[in-house]
Amino acid sequence: MTEKTKYELRGVSAAKTEVHEAIKGLSKGIYPNAFCKVLPDIVGGMDDHCNIMHADTAGTKTSLAYMCWKETGDINVWKGIVQDSIVMNVDDMACVGCTDNIILSSTIGRNKAIITGEVIKTIIQEANAFCEKMRTYGIGIHPAGGETADVGDIVRSIDVGYTTFSRIAKSKVLENNITGGEVIVGFSSSGQASYETSYNSGIGSNGLTSARHDVLSKYHAEKYPESFNPGTPSEVLYNGSKKFTDEVTYDGKTYSVAELLLSPTRTYLPLLKRIFDEHLADLSGVIHCTGGAQTKVLHFVKDVHIIKDDLFPIPPVFQLIRDESGTDLKEMYEVFNMGHRLEVYTNKETAEKLITMADSFNIEAKIIGRVEPASGTILTINSHDNQEINYNKPV
Repeated sequence: MTEKTKYELRGVSAAKTEVHEAIKGLSKGIYPNAFCKVLPDIVGGMDDHCNIMHADTAGTKTSLAYMCWKETGDINVWKGIVQDSIVMNVDDMACVGCTDNIILSSTIGRNKAIITGEVIKTIIQEANAFCEKMRTYGIGIHPAGGETADVGDIVRSIDVGYTTFSRIAKSKVLENNITGGEVIVGFSSSGQASYETSYNSGIGSNGLTSARHDVLSKYHAEKYPESFNPGTPSEVLYNGSKKFTDEVTYDGKTYSVAELLLSPTRTYLPLLKRIFDEHLADLSGVIHCTGGAQTKVLHFVKDVHIIKDDLFPIPPVFQLIRDESGTDLKEMYEVFNMGHRLEVYTNKETAEKLITMADSFNIEAKIIGRVEPASGTILTINSHDNQEINYNKPV
């Protein structure tokens, strides 16, 4: 069985081919190459403004949180899930220049038989706490309520999603225009930013179905059958060797499996707000390496050669997944951010200033590659085992 087949049997897709096929031919908004769809100012009706709306969830990371909560009794794992879901919205919107005046609405579907009111209370209160923290950095995110539905017939544990909306001036919009000659600044997804309260593994909210089944042991399938689709073939269920409380050591440091797999998705909003305030005109593109991970940029470029030849060292969480699964690096780069989840495309002079800015937030940053003009569109990654891996632009 190939790794690709294993992922498909689990019902996941890094490339989301069917989704992209479904939306093919639909309007891409008034800035077709922007990271998010940008609409005319439907709300205000002004020619110099526009509207942005986004929706996303924490994905199957909620299944991990559910099992960890049951295993350890730690209600705080749900706080990270809230951040996962919110960040998957607001950081996408930030990639088009939106870092303020954001309206937030939740859609939570739970199986009431196993997800308690205490969990729901924790989720709702943590969303407000996250918004309050962002306000201290000049980022206005305004909770507008939402829907919490008891839908145990269709949701096995819980699904946590948010929808965000903002109205911004067109002058603040960043549309990707990566044409060649730029350098690529990568911003680390792991470590502890100045606005984080603990170590962040960098796992984010992508590839968690694979991470869950590749790292955790069969024990979890037997004890928590509600944590997976019963139609999933048994040979791809919980193939790892670990439990949440197990510890692993990388580079002399020891981590719990729960700590690595359930670190909340880092938001780059405080850093991006400062970058846009001071250097918007100097940027050619901003990419949030979510679905598609290191290949995400291919959706937003044409006739260039993207070269990533100086990536960050692989953080322990991705090394753990690779050790447990044996997944090859080409697949890992398509599924996981592998060390940085934010890329900014700019000139070398500005790049150095952005790296200094990141350091002020205790976020490691560096030039991880460059862009060259080309007759076609290709991404080359100089992998962590010193192999050149090539990816073509999705059809």
